[in-house]
Amino acid sequence: MTESLFTPLALRDIDIPNRVMVSPMCQYSAEDGFATEWHRVHLGSRAVGGAGIVMTEATAVSPAGRISPGDLGIWSDDHADALEETVTFMRDRGTVPGIQLAHAGRKGSVTPPWDGGTPIPVDEGGWEVLAPSADPYPHPEGDPVPTQAMTRDDMDRVKAQFRLAAERAHEVGFQIAEVHLAHGYLLHEFLSPVTNDRDDEYGGSFENRARFPLEVVETVRDVWPDELPVFVRISATDWLPDRPSWDLDGSAQLVPLLADAGADLIDVSSGGIHPDQQVPESGPGYQIPYAERVADATDAAVGAVGGITTPEQADQLIRNGRADLAILGREHLRNPYFTLEAAHELGVDVEWPKQYERGRFR
Repeated sequence: MTESLFTPLALRDIDIPNRVMVSPMCQYSAEDGFATEWHRVHLGSRAVGGAGIVMTEATAVSPAGRISPGDLGIWSDDHADALEETVTFMRDRGTVPGIQLAHAGRKGSVTPPWDGGTPIPVDEGGWEVLAPSADPYPHPEGDPVPTQAMTRDDMDRVKAQFRLAAERAHEVGFQIAEVHLAHGYLLHEFLSPVTNDRDDEYGGSFENRARFPLEVVETVRDVWPDELPVFVRISATDWLPDRPSWDLDGSAQLVPLLADAGADLIDVSSGGIHPDQQVPESGPGYQIPYAERVADATDAAVGAVGGITTPEQADQLIRNGRADLAILGREHLRNPYFTLEAAHELGVDVEWPKQYERGRFR
């Protein structure tokens, strides 16, 4: 039988009710890393809207791993507890809750986008950031944030932070852990020669640059329950064709290693490593060919994201075997109830919240 947008997806012991996932999208609305009522309503309403998976925004594993002071965090038990009611609500709605575990690396210590995304000096509440090399992110909006090249001790500390974050996430009921290897943040910085000029066993060759990201994925997989899936988000390309950079060939080489390290699904995005990136016109489904190339290189499941906006487009993505999961970001900002509406447009009978039944499409 041909799989479609409303065919359940089984990953390990989890049955995801449909192939729609809410993409992780930063809300910049946390207070000292703690989830607020904004997060409860934002994530909960997408669960009410019927998405098979609702993924949190990039959730920092340490205070220095935040992008901005408004980023969500899970570096203490109290931070995890602040998410527990939201996770329980999502599960009660039949949605599989996921958490994206992240470290911003050299792109940290900036203001939220609506305040310009400008670097915050250390003496004004910012923080020194960690990266594979001491090269700061070249912010067009202001002076770069001081950047420290990570030592072996720093790397061990960050791995431990990912491990503890995963353990806390499981304790409060998350069923998917996604490791963030994309968008120019710390683990992507190790992968890309644009940001990694180390001369030790973590720099230089592809194998060396991939070593630390793979260690982090293995660390999360080691503590995440065997019956629950681990996702990994990658940037398939840096979009920097005029210099040595991370590209689709590197991604195709990496994804079998990610699967060996315990990744059950590869979430395929792109870009973010440098402001000079040359992004092609971002039309409908513009990143789907990257997901297809990744799918050809691994037996792990694959999710496609970017420019997916209509039920027909998402459904055809699955029916044509181009990806296993349709991941929608901005469309879920516009319409929290995308999945319920998609079922109606595609002629699929799905359960509605009883509170909303009187507004159901007939």
